[in-house]
Amino acid sequence: MKPADSPFQQLVRRLRQMEIRILKAVDAQLQGNFHSVFKGTGLEVDEVRLYQYGDEVRAIDWAVSSKGHGTFVKTYKEEREQQVLLLLDVSASQQVGAAGRRKLDMGRDICGVLALAAARQDAQLGLLAFSDQKELYQPSGKGTHHAYSLIKRLYELEPQHRQTAVAAGIKQALGLLKRRSIVLLISDFIDADYERELTMLARKHDLVVLQLLDQREQEFPPLGIIPLHDQESGRTVWTNTSSAAFRERYRATYEQNRAQIGQICRRHRTEFLSISTADDFVPQLVNLFRRRNQRGGRG
Repeated sequence: MKPADSPFQQLVRRLRQMEIRILKAVDAQLQGNFHSVFKGTGLEVDEVRLYQYGDEVRAIDWAVSSKGHGTFVKTYKEEREQQVLLLLDVSASQQVGAAGRRKLDMGRDICGVLALAAARQDAQLGLLAFSDQKELYQPSGKGTHHAYSLIKRLYELEPQHRQTAVAAGIKQALGLLKRRSIVLLISDFIDADYERELTMLARKHDLVVLQLLDQREQEFPPLGIIPLHDQESGRTVWTNTSSAAFRERYRATYEQNRAQIGQICRRHRTEFLSISTADDFVPQLVNLFRRRNQRGGRG
């Protein structure tokens, strides 16, 4: 009788199935022209040339253009070995969601699938999980053993701090990255005052932003006067959840949070994807990678 698979083996098998769905779908949609899930902008500047219609504004070399001889853009050599960093928010607000379908569960699954894809494509991949502190750092590496180690450490992680500090997480990432990389920033972005750091990250690296959402954050059930516990501050406050004022304030906060990060990403021409825990994230990642390949990785 064949022994039952361990929980870790079951986890890896489930992630493999999602990875295969992504690779097959992207490959099919690009009609055999699929290069890499992690295709990014060439990371080494090759030369500058005159701006042509259709060029990305973010490719303009302002230092050269300011000399008054025309508008010039940077061209790049594609690096043979891609470097990727997964930057995952594991603060207490990520605990929202149904059992097994929390934002944190989805974030872990996305990181796990991408770790396996990186191993298959021989890309250098690292992980930084953060709250308002560094919770887990797995240095960049490649290969199947590295991917399994990253997945195991991430799924075993019990965050020690509850609050969110997206700006601090980005600062840590900027300090760790020694050369231009693809960075996937995964968070619910229930935070403030992180635009300056996110702008720096988008300028220095090839940034992809994934926002995780849960439907119950949009519409709080009218339960009357109940004690509400704030996951991050640890405070409990008695609140009338049936009052029109509370419900409107709650909905407005949700919508403002949801819209803010999207607006920031549009301003900086950064690839952005908003994913609900109620949805299958695989087709959405497929579309994201398809767009990146068709654009040559330029967000």
